[in-house]
Amino acid sequence: MPEKNGPLPETGQLKAILEALVFAAEEPLTLEDLDELFPGTGREALQESLDEVMRTWDSSERGLQVIRVAGGYRMTTRPEHGEWVRALFRARNRRRLSGAALETLAIVAYRQPITTPEIQVLRGTDPAGVLQTLLDRRLLRVVGRKKVVGKPLLYGTTQEFLAHFGLNSLTDLPTLQEFGALAASLALPQRQEAPISPGAFEEEDDDEDSGQGGEEFEDASENDSEREDDGDDS
Repeated sequence: MPEKNGPLPETGQLKAILEALVFAAEEPLTLEDLDELFPGTGREALQESLDEVMRTWDSSERGLQVIRVAGGYRMTTRPEHGEWVRALFRARNRRRLSGAALETLAIVAYRQPITTPEIQVLRGTDPAGVLQTLLDRRLLRVVGRKKVVGKPLLYGTTQEFLAHFGLNSLTDLPTLQEFGALAASLALPQRQEAPISPGAFEEEDDDEDSGQGGEEFEDASENDSEREDDGDDS
């Protein structure tokens, strides 16, 4: 770390340092931040160097720019390249979904609402870690609690799930037979097929119950906030 009372950087070096700081800062970099880092430089000199950094990046041939936002300075991608940046992250998100994550997503999508123990019965392994990853990515959400002993959390898919897989609604999901072929193409583990119970898209011929097999659950109207108090009963 540079010494507080050390020699001040020269003008050219100061510009390079400010450029590095704007790039590295998690929050917009303000003059107050810089004045604290360079107490003897003066705000006028700091402002001139910042303006020079902005001019350096102010070109349509550049992929990045330095802009003023929230009272400070931040380096961002240029808006005209936004579609390419979004495409990169969409592709990376798809690649980063492991086989276990895809398998768990499929189980939830076709059997929702569903609890952790029910997913574990189908997968044969504890899905807690995978579920947390999918919750963090907002591909799954807590939709309520099942009205049984312990009141375990119930999980369902989200709008982000639909967007991620290019679906308009859950009814656009492939059939179980089509998904089996897709799983084989992705080299997902093949498991013995469990008896299919009515899911989110099928109704039983029952006068009182439909789609839930007669099971009751509490709706989570507060969306994902209930995740914070799930404790050990998830």
